[in-house]
Amino acid sequence: MVVPAEEGLLTTSGVRVLVATAVPVERDAVAQAFDAADGAGSGPVDIIAVGVGPAASAASVASALTTAALRGIPYGLVVSAGIAGGFQPQAPVGSLVVADEITVADLGAETPDGFVPVTALGFGTVTHRPPETLVRDVTAVTGARAGAVLTVSTVTGSARRAAELRARHPSALAEAMEGFGVAEAAAAHGVPVLEIRAVSNPVGPRDRAAWRIGDALTALTEAFGKLAPVLESWNPHEHPHEPAD
Repeated sequence: MVVPAEEGLLTTSGVRVLVATAVPVERDAVAQAFDAADGAGSGPVDIIAVGVGPAASAASVASALTTAALRGIPYGLVVSAGIAGGFQPQAPVGSLVVADEITVADLGAETPDGFVPVTALGFGTVTHRPPETLVRDVTAVTGARAGAVLTVSTVTGSARRAAELRARHPSALAEAMEGFGVAEAAAAHGVPVLEIRAVSNPVGPRDRAAWRIGDALTALTEAFGKLAPVLESWNPHEHPHEPAD
């Protein structure tokens, strides 16, 4: 049964899952799915709005994970969720994307030969990989497509940058602003991470008339409404955090 908890969190019974969205409207869209599925037994699901961007999301999720661990009730899974821009035509507006890799696209250096990721400079991490079995199960129940979800600190606003990102990341389906920060915090605690996004607009020139935020939020609610069996069967001890690169 879903019951209100402190600071806008929702709790059920079973495996503990932390869902992190950027803003309250995304948090509420996810929470609506659990309200509709009241009594489904999908496990303890706490849903928090962590702020926009990788820094805010990393700080908020790290704080939540630390607090839970100190209370002796650690989370077994962290999910970054919300709306996103989709690379066309692979991820059309209204579709769902699940990350098989969470990659920060703009952490590195510009050189005369182009962008170089921080790992090529000899340090850092640019990619976290959600457990393959979890990605497979989520795509099966939601109908989402699996691919890379890029984390950016500056949203793409031109066809040129969209093309550059796709050239560097051929498997990219979507871009958002929080996934990598969430994944970094989860990795620091040894907790598996997942990212699921509903596409609200195409990646490229900013055409607000083409945005479908309401449709994307509805798709997000519907996706989480189908996730109860996956969350119920999730066992973090059988699915450790995947190595980053």
